[in-house]
Amino acid sequence: MSVLAFDGVSFSYPDADRPALHDATVEIGEGTFVLAVGATGAGKSTFLRAANGLVPHFTGGRFSGRVTVDGRDTLEHAPRALADAVAFVPQDAAASFVLDRVEDELAYGMENLGVDPAHMRRRVEEMLDLLDIEPLRRRSVRTLSGGEQQRVAIAAALAAGPRILVLDEPTSQLDPQGAEHVVAALQRLVHDHGITVLLAEHRLERVAGFVDLALGFERGSVAVGEPAEVIRRLAMGPPVARLGRLAGWKPVPLTVREARRLGGRLAPFELPGTRRATPGERLVHVRDLHARHGDSTVLRAIDLEVRRGEVVAIMGRNGAGKTTLLRSIAGVHEPSRGVVAVDGRAPTPGVDVALCPQEPEVVLFAETVADEVSSTRTARGLSDDPAPLLQALGIAELASQHPRDVSAGERVLVATAAIAAVEAPVLLLDEPTRGLDPSAKDRLALFLRSHADGGGAAMVATHDVELAAAVATRVVILAGGEVIADGDPGAVLGDSTVFAPQMTRAFGPGWLTPEQVAEALA
Repeated sequence: MSVLAFDGVSFSYPDADRPALHDATVEIGEGTFVLAVGATGAGKSTFLRAANGLVPHFTGGRFSGRVTVDGRDTLEHAPRALADAVAFVPQDAAASFVLDRVEDELAYGMENLGVDPAHMRRRVEEMLDLLDIEPLRRRSVRTLSGGEQQRVAIAAALAAGPRILVLDEPTSQLDPQGAEHVVAALQRLVHDHGITVLLAEHRLERVAGFVDLALGFERGSVAVGEPAEVIRRLAMGPPVARLGRLAGWKPVPLTVREARRLGGRLAPFELPGTRRATPGERLVHVRDLHARHGDSTVLRAIDLEVRRGEVVAIMGRNGAGKTTLLRSIAGVHEPSRGVVAVDGRAPTPGVDVALCPQEPEVVLFAETVADEVSSTRTARGLSDDPAPLLQALGIAELASQHPRDVSAGERVLVATAAIAAVEAPVLLLDEPTRGLDPSAKDRLALFLRSHADGGGAAMVATHDVELAAAVATRVVILAGGEVIADGDPGAVLGDSTVFAPQMTRAFGPGWLTPEQVAEALA
């Protein structure tokens, strides 16, 4: 039985030069786990927003065709009239919050639907347990980390009991443990409760092996098929699929188990060499750093040095203190104790250190993408030519567009370009792969390596273990506000049951990237 159907749907945003969706025809049955996959800007988010009527009710634009949700036409029913049937969680989870306290936010949707108070109370408790957020129940949503906000937003969406749950990048800010917990919860909803789950996700290693159906997006067109076939046709997929294409395996694997079976043992091969940088002069010096948020101590006795030529991945579970560490080094969070120095002196934001935050929108203010870069450079007395930076990050074609009109992943790259435009020697990026497809992530990795090779240093707070495996010369893991590991990626990630990349899981410690494994197999 179809619960969500698109019949010849085409849509163009106001003033857009090409359609975001073109003749999309899709039927999704009850209790189906569906993955929307495609390049950044291919139309995935537009499709998801059309599934509950946000497109075109809140976007305007030119819409044709028909979308039905549980038998109701979205053109005839506003999103609020579909709230009992379909729930939507956007990429920016915080944008969906209405109330301040977590448990109040979970109850809000049910109150609007007139749910009985006794049932409402029980449902809130169930959602707190399902998403493992019971310790957050009395917290303000404004005090939560990005990953904690994502889990709260998913719980709030589920609390109202929809038949269809639509999620846009639901694991983008989650640590590996949190992502596994969320995906397991979604599987349970699909298999045990018959809920239809439709999600868009770029971190395919987290979900590709668990979905029933895939929607492949290319420049607004949608193809429906088996996950392995759609991923193969788009030349995308998790790292094991990338290895499969390099090695010529057909079909390409989607899980570590499949890759291990196809690749066999790599024990006879010599492990790839380390990428540890030859230490240059010290740029960042952190000694006995303590930092607080209100009454809570977030960082404790942090000692850390970063030298020229290094790309350091800062990892750890949600709430471990990664963002606070970057903000302290950037000079925008005042430590409660300790010393932070950049190039031998107190950090000056935008001069010797540049921070790109989790929410790229907060640093974007110009009318065009090109102006974001050129205005920053002009303010620093540099050449105002934005072209080299835009080309390096693969966003030159966006130069004339408004920064808030591009996709979420493209906004991350625009913000990165705007921040890097100051040419500070220390570049700090907080969760920079949110919304990025594999090719965009490759460009970002190349950009970070180039910055380090040019005599700078980069620190990247990330939950993306595959990015760390691909680009980091060093990995630092935080837990409870303290450094619990600091060293070579092969050693730190290879010794971890949580942060190990797919190549390590499949073939053992030391193997980090598909390219390394493919070369050994060849």
